[in-house]
Amino acid sequence: MGPQARLWATVLLLVAAGALACTPAERGAEGELIELKFGHVGAPGSLFAESAEEFARRVNTQLTGRVHVTVFGSSQLGGDDAMLQKLRLGTLDLSLPSTIMSSMIDEFGLFEMPYLIDDRQHMQRIADSIIWPTLAPLAETQGYKVIAVWENGFRHVTNNRRPIVTPSDLQGIKLRTPRGRWRIRMFQSYGANPTPMPLSEVFIALQTGVMDGQENPFAQIYSSNFHEVQTYLSLTEHVYTPGYVTVGLSAWIRLPDDVRTELEAIARDLQPYVYQVADSMDVALLARVRDAGVAINLPDRAAFVRASRAVYDEFAAEVTGGRDLIDRALALRTP
Repeated sequence: MGPQARLWATVLLLVAAGALACTPAERGAEGELIELKFGHVGAPGSLFAESAEEFARRVNTQLTGRVHVTVFGSSQLGGDDAMLQKLRLGTLDLSLPSTIMSSMIDEFGLFEMPYLIDDRQHMQRIADSIIWPTLAPLAETQGYKVIAVWENGFRHVTNNRRPIVTPSDLQGIKLRTPRGRWRIRMFQSYGANPTPMPLSEVFIALQTGVMDGQENPFAQIYSSNFHEVQTYLSLTEHVYTPGYVTVGLSAWIRLPDDVRTELEAIARDLQPYVYQVADSMDVALLARVRDAGVAINLPDRAAFVRASRAVYDEFAAEVTGGRDLIDRALALRTP
């Protein structure tokens, strides 16, 4: 998004906030229970589901009688794009977008850069040094507020054509991706035919051959039953995607100050739990996919890293401050 567009978005947001400030619209009057809806695209048993449900449990316990969170998974409230729209309209309270944030705010495309994130400790340093001071404020100019950073995870490729060892093995493979231009460009540069598609539609697309493959973290691969309709799993770890606990700014500012403070604290305090669950899932779910008969292979990581340089250069050239974001993230790696 260019500076002019961002300026207009900020103006509109300030106008909307001013209108709200003129009305007695604060939620949670004395004795009134605040009901919050939390939507996400993850299937039961996914990391998204485990994380959101633990958040709801903690909120409902710690703020009992004051706030109650109900979780709606499996895209019950729409895909990520629909839920982001609902956040802005105030018809949904919380959501857990991931890749799609790079389509809403250019700078979030940093997390679409292949092989950028080494591990969860590296990701934590990036959150502290880049997300909170730089990226989170940009989300607010678009009507969103990120209140915590959780995880979607390290992504791997599955398909029904062949093991993926080098980028050339992706040549001609019809590969489902989430909506995000840098993910599409990355796989195009590897020779694949990437197609954005909502997660809820992917199983049927793989089962019917509309798509040859897809790429996701283990938690999404297994909970979505992709192992039932895929032959090969290649442990590419090509991208690490955060999950952003996101609220609509207009609805958020209508909540009482103390409720906002408590919700944000609970969401952020959940991060160690999310990372612990994610780490356990990585081990357990890989074993389950293997036991289901899916052939697993280790790709040539160095070949993929070499093939990814062009995507970095494009991001640096096309996104304002893109090179600086990349350099700052890389500088946070463990020496």
